[in-house]
Amino acid sequence: MARIVLSDEFGRQFAGGQTHFDLDVRDVRHLVRTLDEMFPGIGEQLEAGAIAIDNEIIPDPWLNPIQPDSEVFFLPAIKGG
Repeated sequence: MARIVLSDEFGRQFAGGQTHFDLDVRDVRHLVRTLDEMFPGIGEQLEAGAIAIDNEIIPDPWLNPIQPDSEVFFLPAIKGG
């Protein structure tokens, strides 16, 4: 199962403080759907942020495959003004 890591912000806001999960998913789109089912409302926030797979930020990750031994990090969008 892939290791999924949410930022502390996402963990606090949506997952009761939990930030690490082991999930059996095939690609990023499937992963986001799975997390949104677990934590309603998180999917939209995850889509707006950055995603890194195995320590590489992926610019357009939605169909990127996720291997069983992968680590996937979700980072919130950077806000500025």
